[in-house]
Amino acid sequence: MERFSFAAALVLTFIGAAYAAGEGRDAARARLSRPVLITIDTHTDIPTFFASDKYDPAISNPPPVLVDLPRMKAGHLDAVFFISYVGQTKRDATGYAGAASEAFAKFAAIHRMTDELYSDQIGLALTSADIRRLHAQGKSVALIGMENGYSIGKNIDLLDIYYGLGARYFGLVHNGHNDIADSAQPQEKFADKANDAGGEHGGLSAFGRQVIERCNDLGLMVDVSHAAKSATLQAIEASRVPVIASHSSVYALNPHARNMSDEEMKALAAKGGVIQIVAFDEYLKPLDPEKKKARRALAMSLGFTSLDAIFEADEATKKKFSDGLAELDKTWPRADVALLVDHIDYAVKLIGVAHVGIASDFQGGGGIAGWADASETFNVTKELVKRGYSEGDIAKIWGGNLMRVMDEVAAARH
Repeated sequence: MERFSFAAALVLTFIGAAYAAGEGRDAARARLSRPVLITIDTHTDIPTFFASDKYDPAISNPPPVLVDLPRMKAGHLDAVFFISYVGQTKRDATGYAGAASEAFAKFAAIHRMTDELYSDQIGLALTSADIRRLHAQGKSVALIGMENGYSIGKNIDLLDIYYGLGARYFGLVHNGHNDIADSAQPQEKFADKANDAGGEHGGLSAFGRQVIERCNDLGLMVDVSHAAKSATLQAIEASRVPVIASHSSVYALNPHARNMSDEEMKALAAKGGVIQIVAFDEYLKPLDPEKKKARRALAMSLGFTSLDAIFEADEATKKKFSDGLAELDKTWPRADVALLVDHIDYAVKLIGVAHVGIASDFQGGGGIAGWADASETFNVTKELVKRGYSEGDIAKIWGGNLMRVMDEVAAARH
């Protein structure tokens, strides 16, 4: 990174002067971030009933909602990849049909927000040019990512349909091996055969290689977050174009199975890809087993067995959950924005500023002290300025690098 440019120094001076003069937080935020960069968060989960009376993105909602249009505006979070995530279930015809149905429901929900309910406030972007156009119009930007290739089962033609509906990245795998690739966090109950050190496929399956080729042909970014190291390296090699890790952090700083090793990050960068460093407590620092146990017990006591179950609960039950999590955080504090930027610093030094981005994983477990919801997004920008990143480098990290990959992948489609 470029160390503390003259422009960045002026930015810090301006922030302090603005507060001293009583200009106000919002004005200072706006004058720094709006002209300089487009902030893109590459991973926010949603329930199937997103953009409904149970989760109205046009109002400022209480937890468990962490991302809505008012919060995006308050934090200067310009663009969000809303995720069509499907959980892993049995790998059979019934499971595949259920996964596709869930994926379609989430696509419909995102389109309901951008095309019907709130088209005056937020638009759906399919290209980097769309992102820039919508941003110039003063609108928030929605994009669509997919998490878990289980959503196509064994039917590769579904990729074409998902792309046509607006998907612009495709996550190969989640927790548990699927028919495409081995997972960084295998679950034996979802595997066709017993897991071992080599995984189920030894990385990618033959079908997985076909999936990557079809993604390349469509102009659909391949996402290796959640993939086993073997699958990640093979996917990077197999792809004709750069790939992304939509929400991962650095293994060298915290040896969690979901984080990326130096070898993986170097391979990703050599192909032109980007790792989106994620604001997920357990990936940024080790999670005390007692906290994990207590958190699971809290969720189970309230009947929270899925993301939809959390969002469907009544307000009193939701408050019990959020209050309970806050109490756990007092005993075992969460990672903070400084630690997030430590991971960014490490990746930048290892592979270069052109290959690093940022993700929250809000509503999928993400959220840290100082960036607990979308309204606090600007705190990340301030920490980057404090560390001495130039305006240009901050713009790359917050969205420029991801848009570059989008452009390269789109340009190579057949």
